[in-house]
Amino acid sequence: MHSSDWKEAGMKSDRESIILDLLTKQNRAEVTELSALLGVSQVTVRKDLDSLEQKHIIRRVHGYAELNSMDDINGRLAYHYESKKRIAEEAAKLVHDGDTVMIESGSCCALLALYLAEHRKNITIVTNSAFIADYIRSESGAQIVLLGGIYQPDSQCLVGPMVAEGARNYNVSYFFVGTDGWSERTGFTNKDQMRAQAVRDMSSFAAEIVFLTESEKFSSAGTVPINARGQAETVITDDRIPEAAKSGLQSRNIKVITVTDSQA
Repeated sequence: MHSSDWKEAGMKSDRESIILDLLTKQNRAEVTELSALLGVSQVTVRKDLDSLEQKHIIRRVHGYAELNSMDDINGRLAYHYESKKRIAEEAAKLVHDGDTVMIESGSCCALLALYLAEHRKNITIVTNSAFIADYIRSESGAQIVLLGGIYQPDSQCLVGPMVAEGARNYNVSYFFVGTDGWSERTGFTNKDQMRAQAVRDMSSFAAEIVFLTESEKFSSAGTVPINARGQAETVITDDRIPEAAKSGLQSRNIKVITVTDSQA
């Protein structure tokens, strides 16, 4: 994106996406640099950075901003942020005021939880993600049920048999799930055996599983097949999904919904 294109970005959401796009390329940027590139005042840039910091996506340091570590969900939220947000907003169309849903870990799932908490009334979110519980704690629109279990610091998830015991108390229409990859042979995958098992356990108490993921995940596969079988499945991704992957999903009677990729 050229400087002239950046200066045309007037809306706050557009500016935030541009800031995150720049930070994913160079990790940090000075306020003066962002002000010049966006064509807005430094005061406006600082307000945008404050907003992004409140969402736990970036870290403010005197005079500049930088990404959180890409090793945790905070940092990964910045990567393809606009596409992830569109995926989350599309998924939110399935959920209505007063609903109870299950949401597993992942950056798209975290953005879905935040959107529901901000735009739906009397929502109950059942999750095994300590990150999501913390991420939306300041929003009054959602009641959060955090399932118990063994805490994994890296994923900020709870796993183990207690997850299944807690999920057994619910019967929901939708279970929203993230994924680390996909292959024609194994389907959706995860990099961690315990997390994959938590998804299997939680999926037993949902009528439909909805996978939320960016299209690039269809170019790689994790080591552990999720194998959450028996429920209707939907995938919400961006429109850069490879045609072979889309055909492979549809051949398994998996519904594919795509949103416009902001990177296109």
